[in-house]
Amino acid sequence: MADFPAALRYTIEHEWVDTSTPAVVGVTSVAADALGDVVYLELPEVGSTIEAGTVIGEIESTKSVSELFSPVSGTVVEVNQAAVDDPALVNADPFGAGWLFKVDVSGEGALLSAEEYAAHTGS
Repeated sequence: MADFPAALRYTIEHEWVDTSTPAVVGVTSVAADALGDVVYLELPEVGSTIEAGTVIGEIESTKSVSELFSPVSGTVVEVNQAAVDDPALVNADPFGAGWLFKVDVSGEGALLSAEEYAAHTGS
């Protein structure tokens, strides 16, 4: 069974969110493994307003390009420039150094617990 941090919340599109303030958003190990080697990230700009469940960027790997969906609504307050500069961080540490952006949250989308996400992914 895969190990998903219990303190995080998850989406069916394989994003995670740490609902601290500001909230931290990333993609799960399931997504990182399925994508293969991540080579490019297109993330929302600092100051932009995002809506839960909408496409807010792209993640490109040697295999494919996938859309990023926001798990929460709010204003982007920080982008992980280290991950933009070295997208391999998403593969190496998806729940840590490979986080994508931070948001001042105004609302949450449909979020799953770690157990619900594990069941969703069959992990």
